[in-house]
Amino acid sequence: MADFFLQALGQVSSPSVLLLILAGVLFGIIGGSIPGFTVTMAILVVFPFTFAMDPVSGVSLMVGVFVGGYSGGIVSGVMLGIPGTPSSITTVYDGYPMAQNGEPGRALGIGVAASFLGTLISVAVLVFFGPLIASFSMNFRPWEITALILFALTLVAGLSNGALLKGLLAAALGLLITTVGYDRNSNLRFDFGIPAFSSGFEILPVMIGIFAFSQLLGNLEKLRDDPGSGARRVDTNVAIPYRTILKDMAGQKLNTLRSSLIGSLVGALPGTGGTVANFISYDQAKKFSRHPERFGTGTPDGIVASEASNSAVAGGAFVPTLALGIPGDLPMAIMMGVLILHGITPGPLMFEQNPVLVGAIYASLLIGAVVMVLCQLLLVRWFAKISLIPQQILVPVVLMLCAIGAYALNNNLFDIWVLFGFGLLGYLLWKAEVPLTPLILGVVLGNNLERQLFRALELDDSWMTFLTRPLSALFLALAVASIIFSLYQDRKIRMNQQQARDA
Repeated sequence: MADFFLQALGQVSSPSVLLLILAGVLFGIIGGSIPGFTVTMAILVVFPFTFAMDPVSGVSLMVGVFVGGYSGGIVSGVMLGIPGTPSSITTVYDGYPMAQNGEPGRALGIGVAASFLGTLISVAVLVFFGPLIASFSMNFRPWEITALILFALTLVAGLSNGALLKGLLAAALGLLITTVGYDRNSNLRFDFGIPAFSSGFEILPVMIGIFAFSQLLGNLEKLRDDPGSGARRVDTNVAIPYRTILKDMAGQKLNTLRSSLIGSLVGALPGTGGTVANFISYDQAKKFSRHPERFGTGTPDGIVASEASNSAVAGGAFVPTLALGIPGDLPMAIMMGVLILHGITPGPLMFEQNPVLVGAIYASLLIGAVVMVLCQLLLVRWFAKISLIPQQILVPVVLMLCAIGAYALNNNLFDIWVLFGFGLLGYLLWKAEVPLTPLILGVVLGNNLERQLFRALELDDSWMTFLTRPLSALFLALAVASIIFSLYQDRKIRMNQQQARDA
């Protein structure tokens, strides 16, 4: 392991790759700093620039964006009281009050330090547990992989906040989208007489359309309803009190470790991500605190819990992505797309066939964390100003970049139409409150699910084999349990809402 890690570190330490990591971290922080832009949006915008790069350079750039994006949300959260990304929601609870109390530099400094430590701990989790999971999953055959993908999709759908049926339908729609074009036996499906459909839909324009385009349309709608939301003015004169921050962090050792481990664990669960980790770690920090009444008033405990957990998601989310080929969250689904684009299939064999690339991911996470701290502390005033960019300017620019990225994939005008078509679909689904994450993961995992299912049936045409093989039966049982538990949660939510209305 040491040999390939040193070899990977040598490649990542080259000036060109270091510049790419720096550029990625900067863009990620900027993207995270702008309310409504999100980490996912930043990754989608950068994705097309990796087409002409070698795998190490492309992945290093994306890792930089990933690390920077998760830490960037703290800027607008502290300065404006608006989370730059969904994974920074609980940062606002204590970061904004601390800033309002005249200590914005302290709040930002604590958040950056916690993000750095959270990333380091998550990398340790990735290094130690990634190869173990990959080694264990070497025993997986097509039946187990099929059942695992189904479990991942039901788990994601079950986290759809009281909308289980919509989540399952979204996942099914994502799978259906991947069936357009020729199947593995060269049979043409769902082309509707349109020649361009015969090749199917590229993942990139579909993902950009469903998520980025639809979200930008949603931002425009919110801007129409609240014209003043695009023009906020705050004092961006920020100074970082380094000694105070060191003293604060010295008393947060247990909170930092606990929150980072929660972030790593939650990140390793398919379809969860920083937002879920954010709330869980904040809740646990409050329960373990000697002064829970201080939460929400500007306590360092809340900022540390929030930022350490959402940054720790980075390393945790790589575990299932690299070891099993199952994206840990939406940004990881895009990262998986980068690897597939370069002819690399994530999964158990990746640790044997591409050990240098795995080592490059480890090294990029570590270097990205260091670059993130330096950039945040040195350029925090400028990032605070960037968070004030009006949506009227931001939305058209990002839309243009999305269209250029979709076209650059194959120099094909049809991909732009795919982007706009799925953008409108995503917007309509968003209006109908249908979760988009299960849909996108269905698109990413659909081809692999079909391939593994057909391979399993070719080896043994009996469906009972899925139930007679222990691991396959376990994953299917977990999928059913996930749906039942989600139904129970949905019923509980509806009962609580009914009781609130009756009261």
